[in-house]
Amino acid sequence: MYCSNCGTPVTSEISFCNRCGTGLRERTEPRSSYAITAFLTAITSIGIVGLGIMLGGSLVLRREAGLPVELVGFFMMFTFVIVALIEVMLVRNLSKLMGSGERTKQLPIAPQPPLELRPPTTTSFGEPIGSVTDNTTRTLEYARRDR
Repeated sequence: MYCSNCGTPVTSEISFCNRCGTGLRERTEPRSSYAITAFLTAITSIGIVGLGIMLGGSLVLRREAGLPVELVGFFMMFTFVIVALIEVMLVRNLSKLMGSGERTKQLPIAPQPPLELRPPTTTSFGEPIGSVTDNTTRTLEYARRDR
């Protein structure tokens, strides 16, 4: 197995690359139940309020304003189309939110290098892979100066 970021050979037991520190495990994001509840509440509320505006507005326009039936019908159709578009957009966003947990992002697998470019294979007791901190800890070693 190879690191998807730097291409270093890694074992399957480790969670992070020894050379670059990239996470090797799949990342799963938990679904937010608060966001799902908020979307369902918004869908229901907008549907009820939109229906109330459509019916109440048509009654007020017909009785109080004395507008013709054709104009009241146009108002009802316009209100219905606006509410329906908002509902469709909210349901679409809710379905994206619900489906995001099912579709986990797969880390891209690094292509295998040709045999000539692969590092030599070592036995289990071979030299360990260098750590990210190898060069930083050696700078503090004592160096004797001869005068």
